[in-house]
Amino acid sequence: MSLTVVIASYHYGHLAAHCIETILSQSQKPDRILFVDDAAGDCFSLKRKYPEVEFVFREKNLGTVQNFDDMLQRVQTERCMFVGADNWLRSDAIELLMTQKTDVVTYDIVITGMLKENTVRWHKSETMNYQGDYYWSRTMKHHGSMMYRTKLAQKFGYTKREGGNNTEEDWSLWDNMIRVGATVSHVPQGLLFYRKHRENFNKD
Repeated sequence: MSLTVVIASYHYGHLAAHCIETILSQSQKPDRILFVDDAAGDCFSLKRKYPEVEFVFREKNLGTVQNFDDMLQRVQTERCMFVGADNWLRSDAIELLMTQKTDVVTYDIVITGMLKENTVRWHKSETMNYQGDYYWSRTMKHHGSMMYRTKLAQKFGYTKREGGNNTEEDWSLWDNMIRVGATVSHVPQGLLFYRKHRENFNKD
């Protein structure tokens, strides 16, 4: 199966190169890497440094939901996953995830960064201390960097979740895919490093 990784940035230009390089250095490379800067304007220099990445620089800020949905509709590979430009993947993440044959593949998260406690306080029952950071179990649960079948996701698109505290577009997509019987598998390893920092758009 083929895979596109979409890297999304909004005021994460100071961190984005790190994210890109963790995707480029995966033990199994994705077939396509799309990078979108939602009109923050702090990522232009990356296009010269990483010619193997396809860049979209928005002139007008679309906001999370519309930005993500537009990028999802551009994906042509069988599978897709989004990664925030302030986060990064473990080097064998894609290799492990691509062994799964289900419609959706979830996995666990390592919460790191100087503001990591802000996330942990909302998820105490799901997190534990881990090598100076926090391990977040996402067993059979959604998160923003889950892997999924592109055509299935495109049927619903990214939409704001009703009653959500934030846009929670990933939760909305998960609910819609589960509702129509999507199959799900879970890799019980911390493959995504979720960085909480001063510039996080989602302040929890």
